[in-house]
Amino acid sequence: MSKSKTREHVSPLLNEVVDLVTEDAEKAELLNAFFASVFTAKASNQEPQTLEVGESVSSKADSPSITEDWVRDHLGKSDSHKSMGPDGKNPRELRELADVIAMPLSITYDMSWRTGEVPKDWRKANVKPVFKKGNKEDPGNYQPVSLISILGKVMEQLILDFISKHVEEKIFIRSGQHGFTKGKSCLNKMIAYYDIMSGWVDEGRAVDIAYLYFSKAFDTVSHNILIDKLRKCRLDETTVRWIVNWLSGRAQRIVIQQRSVQLEACN
Repeated sequence: MSKSKTREHVSPLLNEVVDLVTEDAEKAELLNAFFASVFTAKASNQEPQTLEVGESVSSKADSPSITEDWVRDHLGKSDSHKSMGPDGKNPRELRELADVIAMPLSITYDMSWRTGEVPKDWRKANVKPVFKKGNKEDPGNYQPVSLISILGKVMEQLILDFISKHVEEKIFIRSGQHGFTKGKSCLNKMIAYYDIMSGWVDEGRAVDIAYLYFSKAFDTVSHNILIDKLRKCRLDETTVRWIVNWLSGRAQRIVIQQRSVQLEACN
């Protein structure tokens, strides 16, 4: 069995009444319900944001740079071997058509940002469960890997680049921050940390180390807290509104061996 096929295989799972579920469709339903249940209640309280009459968008200096060249470049660099998202757009075809669709897409992305409207297809995900460790019959030991719209992913990258530039220029990120920071991986942090600790030990100091681990931290972060943090970082309200709407009305469905279930809300 190939490595890719092994990753897609899901063992029989135990349901809530401790019965083994063996059919792929039933396993997909079980995992879909479990993954959706992980999200916190507070994460779903954001209401979709609209542009009020008379409310202006941010100044040009506060807006992301959405150009035809930028869109063409990112489509051209996309991995053509990636799986399609729920919208059925083939990444290889999008890459080959980059010169043709870059201009209309740049207009679409700009309008999406300015109005805060996020297409439904960009908020859907096909999820492949990947086993982590432990008992293979426990749904909690599977990690959801989301396959989303390639076009939506390009827009997400554009917003990410804009936010990263903003927080770096405004110095909202501490110099000691590692992970999800350009040039500062978690491995870099561990090496620097080990160097400091071993230095203290060599000096004869008493050293106590405490580690904190947040289980499912990315899945359970409150959207309310996230949006509040973005506003405290003085991110422009147009971008904040887009993010609120991007986080609202999200849905996912589990796909196992080409079998899928109905979309499940996962705000």
